[in-house]
Amino acid sequence: MINTSNTTKLFTVLVIDDMPENLDVMKGVLLNEYNIKMTTNPKASFKILGSQKIDIILLDIMMPEMDGYQVCKQLKSNPQTADIPVIFVSAMSDLEDEQKGFDVGAVDYITKPIKPALVKSRVKTHLLLADQMRASKLLIEEQIQELRYSQESAIHMLGEAGHYNDTDTGVHIWRMASYAAALAQKSLWSVDDARILELAAPMHDTGKIGISDEILKAPRKLTDEEMEIMKQHTVIGHKILSKANNRLFNLAAEVALYHHEKWDGSGYPYGLKGTEIPESARIVAIADVFDALTMKRPYKEAWPFEEAFKFIEDQSGKHFDPSLVPKFIAMKEELILIKDNWEQKSTNID
Repeated sequence: MINTSNTTKLFTVLVIDDMPENLDVMKGVLLNEYNIKMTTNPKASFKILGSQKIDIILLDIMMPEMDGYQVCKQLKSNPQTADIPVIFVSAMSDLEDEQKGFDVGAVDYITKPIKPALVKSRVKTHLLLADQMRASKLLIEEQIQELRYSQESAIHMLGEAGHYNDTDTGVHIWRMASYAAALAQKSLWSVDDARILELAAPMHDTGKIGISDEILKAPRKLTDEEMEIMKQHTVIGHKILSKANNRLFNLAAEVALYHHEKWDGSGYPYGLKGTEIPESARIVAIADVFDALTMKRPYKEAWPFEEAFKFIEDQSGKHFDPSLVPKFIAMKEELILIKDNWEQKSTNID
C-alpha cells in the first residue's frame, strides 16, 4: 500500500510501517504541516526515494521480509539517501533496541504508542538539524579542500612508493581501490566508511619499500627464504602506517597487515581463518586479485572478465570470503564502468 498527499508544503516525510492503521495515525499527526508519503512495504520505499525528494523518514522496526534495521542500513549505504535523517518508531522499547537503531544510523527513536506532540517536536527538530548539517557540510567542504588535497597527495605517494620497484602500472592501485569501495557499499558499509576504505586500500603494499630490490625485481621464482622475507612487507606496512594513529591510516594499516590472509587459513602473515580476518582486508583481497588478473603485465596478457570472475568464484571459501564473492560477481556491470573510467584517466596517472 502506498499513499501520498500532493501538497506544496516545504518538507516531505516518508512513513514506513506494515500496519495501515499506524500509517493513518501518523498521517493525522503530521499532515497539516508536511507532505506525507506512506507505504506498508519497506522495499517499495526505495522506489519512492528514487523518484521523489524525501526530507525525513519515520521507520517501523518489526516488519516482514525486511525489518527497519535492514532498511536503515541500506539507506545509509547509498550516497543518494545516506543524509536523510531516519527516526525509528517502534513498540520495541529496550535500551538494546534503541542502541541498535543508533548503530545502524538512525538519529532518534520514538516508542509506540506515540504521543502526537512528541512526534511533531522530534520531526521538526531533526528537519532543522538536517538543514543546518547540509549548510555546515558545504562550508566544511570548502574549508578542508586544501587539507584533503594534502592528505590524498600523501596517500598517493605512499601508494606509489609501495609499487615503485614493482611491475604494476600506477593505475592499478587506484582502480583496485575503486573496486574495493564498490564492494564495501554492496556489503552495506556506509558511504563514508566505503570512501575511507577507498583511500586506505592504495596503501596496502606500502611495506614493499622495506624489501630489497634483489627480491622485488628477481626475474625468477623466489626461493623459500626470499618468500619469507617478501611476506614481511605486510608487517612492515602495518608498522609504517600505524604511526599516524587516525581513522584513515589505522584502516590502511589493518589492510596492509591482513590483505594476504586467506579464508581457509593458508595465507600470511598469521594464518588467520574466516572472520578472524577483518572485513576490510577480505574486501581488498578480492579487489586486488581481480584487478591483477584483468590487467596486462610484461609477463602476461589481461584475463577476460569472465575468466577472472570464474577464478574468484572457484576460490570462494578458499582464498576469499564466500559471502563476499557472490556480491562481487553481481557487480559485473559496475566493475566494467569502473575499469573504463580508470582507463580514461590512466594517461594522467602513469
